Amino acid sequence: MRDAGKKDRGAITTPFAIQAASLAHAEALAAIHAACFPPGARWDAAAFAAQLSLPGTFAEIAPEGGMSLLRAVAGEAEILTLAVAPPFRRRGLGRALLDAAISAAARHGARVLFLEVAADNIAARALYTAAGFHPLGRRRHYYPDGGDALTMARDLSGK
Repeated sequence: MRDAGKKDRGAITTPFAIQAASLAHAEALAAIHAACFPPGARWDAAAFAAQLSLPGTFAEIAPEGGMSLLRAVAGEAEILTLAVAPPFRRRGLGRALLDAAISAAARHGARVLFLEVAADNIAARALYTAAGFHPLGRRRHYYPDGGDALTMARDLSGK
């Protein structure tokens, strides 16, 4: 385990015990994901296990009720999903997970980090903007419910 809020150069700390997740965490990752997304958008344990079996894919988990899944290749990384269970929202866990994801992507050689976020998810958009992500475009009808996604990116080269 490591203190996910601790930056390489910084003094930011967090009380959350964020750790690297493995195939053994697939059920826990799926449970957190299920608590955060509607039935048609939930990923089950098999989906997490399949993703984690792919080269360049990695995850982080916070026992408090949060997780992230990323993929890195050729100097780029993408946050595939990041979720904080409802009882643990608005406590800094989302930011701690995002900071951990940013650091992990950089360790995996990414110079830029991408994500998609629901256009109507104001809280997540604010989190990503505060963390230095900027909008790139919109994917119309991206989600199973027909909702749009905004694509965002953050430069990691000057991390």
